Amino acid sequence: MSPESKKLFNIIILGIAFMFMFTAFQTCGNVAQTVIKSLNNTDFHGSGYTSMAIIYGVFSASNLITPSVVAIVGPQLSMFASGLFYSMYIAVFIQPFPWSFYTASVFIGIAAAESDRRTVFIALTVISLIGTVLFFLIRKPDSANVLGEDESSDDQDMEVNESAQNNMTKAVDAFKKSLKLCVTKEMLLLSITTAYTGLELTFFSGVYGTCIGAVNKFGTEEKSLIGLSGIFIGIGEILGGSLFGLLSKNNRFGRNPVVLLGILVHFIAFYLIFLNMPGDAPIAPIEGTDSSAYIQSSKEVAIFCSFLLGLGDSCFNTQLLSILGFLYSEDSAPAFAVFKFVQSICAAVAFFYSNYLLLHWQLLVMVIFGFFGTISFFAVEWEAAAIVARGSDYRSI
Repeated sequence: MSPESKKLFNIIILGIAFMFMFTAFQTCGNVAQTVIKSLNNTDFHGSGYTSMAIIYGVFSASNLITPSVVAIVGPQLSMFASGLFYSMYIAVFIQPFPWSFYTASVFIGIAAAESDRRTVFIALTVISLIGTVLFFLIRKPDSANVLGEDESSDDQDMEVNESAQNNMTKAVDAFKKSLKLCVTKEMLLLSITTAYTGLELTFFSGVYGTCIGAVNKFGTEEKSLIGLSGIFIGIGEILGGSLFGLLSKNNRFGRNPVVLLGILVHFIAFYLIFLNMPGDAPIAPIEGTDSSAYIQSSKEVAIFCSFLLGLGDSCFNTQLLSILGFLYSEDSAPAFAVFKFVQSICAAVAFFYSNYLLLHWQLLVMVIFGFFGTISFFAVEWEAAAIVARGSDYRSI
């Protein structure tokens, strides 16, 4: 297999593996709070919001050391171990206990009826494990220097020792670079934007589905609408990723218009959700809420807002990844580690306060961070445009 074919094969395997893993995990996260509320009538007592807060809290701390770990053990084993932790978290829902539920939430950061619930989560666990096993199909790139037959074993041992020392040096350097990047002007500005993506990630991946499932005025379909909401969030993500990710190389107007579109789409979604959903929906008991919204709660509006949430999120994430790849093209791993650190810690904070804040306060927090995050992104983008004016190829990323 040629080097080019091997790269393409690895990309395809990675795509399929992550599709399996995150289909299972995102589905699990979307229904976690609703499922756990139904279990709180038994001997189990827990919170899906608290679980997700633990996941993203540990995930945020882990991101600063992740480049170092990958440098030592390699990407293949790192992804396999992470996949096992994801699968373990999903499997806990088959027969949950509070201690195992929250313990699994810690490990994953480092990396209806009773029978119906078990069947669903057994299926999700199997799907996640399939994606995890697929990582073993990744082909290692050909070594640039192949040992000759005439080389002695002493030379080989020396090269092995030097390789181990190089890996440790790379690990330390990666950690230092991550810390230094945290205090640069560009990263501080982008951190505001990244913080917003963490807050809205929490909202559309865990809170909004819970809100839909808690509205009794949706009738007997309220719980099934959670799955439909997740589907339309995915449709919005796919559409936005296709338009603003794959076609970004032909974008002559820069990244600011896409981010502006994203924040406008989100503000429209937030306003419609504010009107369409009862204020106590995020923290409603298992019986749901009969409270009235500002308008007659509509299932169609609720699902349309799911689409808008996914579309707006794709606008922000495609452009954030794009500008990080442009500004830190020479060594992007520490930059993306800082990006995931900020995003994850804000997601953890948002999942924590989702246990207590009414819907309109959660929306207000996102509006404030969204506004200032957009302004800060514009500032960095204008600086990137100035770099282009000095001769860099802005559209080569």
